[in-house]
Amino acid sequence: MGTVVEAARKEENGSVAQKNPTVVFVLGGPGSGKGTQCANIVEHYGYTHLSAGDLLRAEINSGSENGTMIQNMIKEGKIVPSEVTIKLLQKAMQDNGNDKFLIDGFPRNEENRAAFESVTKITPEVVLFFDCSEEEMERRLLSRNQGRVDDNIETIRKRFKVFLESSLPVIQYYEAKGKVCKIDAAKPINEVFETVKAVFTKKDEKVKNHLCFSL
Repeated sequence: MGTVVEAARKEENGSVAQKNPTVVFVLGGPGSGKGTQCANIVEHYGYTHLSAGDLLRAEINSGSENGTMIQNMIKEGKIVPSEVTIKLLQKAMQDNGNDKFLIDGFPRNEENRAAFESVTKITPEVVLFFDCSEEEMERRLLSRNQGRVDDNIETIRKRFKVFLESSLPVIQYYEAKGKVCKIDAAKPINEVFETVKAVFTKKDEKVKNHLCFSL
């Protein structure tokens, strides 16, 4: 994947670094409600919401050579290389007139995180971690689904396991750097957003230090 890395770095050097964007990573388990809160942040604070999963699906649907490669990897059960996802994120940031981005569901693991920072030279302003118990996330996800409940439960619990094993080290890495704001996502949507709003200052939208607490 060296050529992909080189291409991504060349693109970054051309415009993303000069753009000096504000990036907020948004992490949370399946059913934590981060998608709903991203929509609220976009509406109230003018951020552009970038979902790594949506970008990969859009690339597949485009029918491009890159999209075909991504689709084949997914079909074969392989993990899409970090550099491929990063390249899509970079292009989305470059093509957008905004300079404030919510990156949702990425990085999923430590390798993603290290590759993103290495390729883009961007570190997140803050990492929003929507913390919610497995029991509550399971309840929410099952309430959205119909039929084959047992299969759904099995799939959901696998997703929880992957999140815990892969994403928590990322959260712990950024927590050690004082960048994590942990949000109690088990509360009602409106209450969760009140906490989210408190994270951003009106002046420069940097995180208020006293709201960033340890895991």
